[in-house]
Amino acid sequence: METLTFQFAAAEPGRGRTVVGCVSSGDLEVLIEPGTAGSLQIQVVTSVNGSGARWAQLFQRLFEGRQWPAVNIDIHDFGATPGVVRLRLEQGFEEIAP
Repeated sequence: METLTFQFAAAEPGRGRTVVGCVSSGDLEVLIEPGTAGSLQIQVVTSVNGSGARWAQLFQRLFEGRQWPAVNIDIHDFGATPGVVRLRLEQGFEEIAP
């Protein structure tokens, strides 16, 4: 097990909380809750050791260059592919959209 943390610039705090996915299905679970203005924080707990560079690249493509709400994201991963990670994050942001 490995725990990774990432931070990106963000706008005002997001509204609402959500949980998407299910880690016990061999997939991943994403929890999103309001954060501190100006900061999008991500913590990943993954069963795949040594995958930090892959996660960093995925998050850079998703979160840099766009204005996102300030949220805290907790991801519990059990070997999900980058496509599934992106899908779950998009589902989560759709759930909390105003």
